[in-house]
Amino acid sequence: MRLKRVPEPPVDLDALDTYQRAVPLVPGDTDDCCARLRDRCGLADRRAANDWLAFLRTLGLVRETPRGFVRADVDPTAEVVRRGLRDGIVHAPTALELLREATPTTPVTPESLFAATRADVPRHDRARDPSWEQTWVDRADRLLRWFSLVDLATPIDGTATESSAYVAGDALESGGSPA
Repeated sequence: MRLKRVPEPPVDLDALDTYQRAVPLVPGDTDDCCARLRDRCGLADRRAANDWLAFLRTLGLVRETPRGFVRADVDPTAEVVRRGLRDGIVHAPTALELLREATPTTPVTPESLFAATRADVPRHDRARDPSWEQTWVDRADRLLRWFSLVDLATPIDGTATESSAYVAGDALESGGSPA
């Protein structure tokens, strides 16, 4: 199962280490882990912390055990994050395919990624959220910025800001698998 919610990417991978280290080495239940993430990383609320916990698990930086969540003995390197994004995030395979075909004159944007994946948005998400289209464009934007952080995408304007346009990054061009 692939994760839908992708949190705001940090400024760099070193900041991702802070999120991982907020999860205990000794198993803790979800509430404990979310409280630690919220407190140690300055997250707004439990939902944001829960999104981060699920995301860190998807990246392989956190494991769930029968007794709760624990920090995995894995460093948050670019390759680890790339693999987690490719394998665990909704619409990542489509985004990577689009990036492979992108050019500076026809880049991938959050809007174009949403257009390519619109039909795959679950019906219950559409029914539950009156602004579901914008929600999914925002998710596409965050996914592309995560790709930029780990060099799967390169913003054509040189900075990964909201509503940027992207082409394939060096890690994707050098043989990174699309799925």
